Amino acid sequence: MNRKLLLAVLLVAACMTVFAGGKKETKPADNKVVLTVWESTNGPDEFIKKAGEAFTAKHPNITINYVNVELGDAAGQIALDGPAGVGADLFAAPHDKLGELVSAGSVLPTVNADAVKKAVLGACSTALTYNGTMYGYPVSAETYALFYNKALIKENELPKTWEELAAWSKKFNAANPGKYGFIMDVGNAYYTIIFSSANGNRLFGASGTDTSSSYLNSADSVKGMTFFQTLRSALDVPAADLTTSVADAAFAAGTAAMHITGLWNIVPFENAGIDFGVAALPALPGDSKPASSFSGTRAMFVSAYSDHPAEAA
Repeated sequence: MNRKLLLAVLLVAACMTVFAGGKKETKPADNKVVLTVWESTNGPDEFIKKAGEAFTAKHPNITINYVNVELGDAAGQIALDGPAGVGADLFAAPHDKLGELVSAGSVLPTVNADAVKKAVLGACSTALTYNGTMYGYPVSAETYALFYNKALIKENELPKTWEELAAWSKKFNAANPGKYGFIMDVGNAYYTIIFSSANGNRLFGASGTDTSSSYLNSADSVKGMTFFQTLRSALDVPAADLTTSVADAAFAAGTAAMHITGLWNIVPFENAGIDFGVAALPALPGDSKPASSFSGTRAMFVSAYSDHPAEAA
């Protein structure tokens, strides 16, 4: 995968969606407006900042003030800062905070929702819809894949199945004491849900809305999770010691050949000097397709407390 291309695609998505309602601006050009935008990752993400530059070039009367508020903290902070008049006009948050944001009355519905839905992935607009109303503007869809260290495993050695991954890892571990053929956070359901997805099995059914059953006790899910237990022979580390931070650190240190993680680790791994690639998840036993994964939608939301909702949207 070309990581620069990936970031470029996300940048285009940001420019299209974050300020999708900008054309609704009808205020005079000399009406100066300052918008406060909350973003994470040590300030504004690269593509959010670029989107802001494109927006202010079109609307020179608007200035954007970026403030560092971490993605997972924004929903709680806007509920406190918004009513006090010191919150953001626009802020980044994950889609799984939508219920909290709407219930608290912290966000406004999406402007031109039908147009936005046509411009983004269906999964993104669905993720941002609550009780039939869409909120926010999708910036990116995030999931995870198989990251691999090119110095430790060749592209033609990459496993197509989990059985192949286990077999390769055992050989690698034996030949490279202190290193790992693969590593992942084995105690985090966000990742281990992989092993319940064989033969099209999905959490809460194909559409994800069947609350009559979780489908985690289906024959395919049980078979997959039983196989998951056998991976201990290829990654002989206690589950309690395999947290996300530990797995990330091992890959960044060059001691793991393969790692299950997502695009949020691209910059940290590049900064660590790791020459890595990204491949599809291996197929589960009895399945020919790459294993399925959870995905998340990162979005920008217009605060219901903003004095400039039209400009923010």
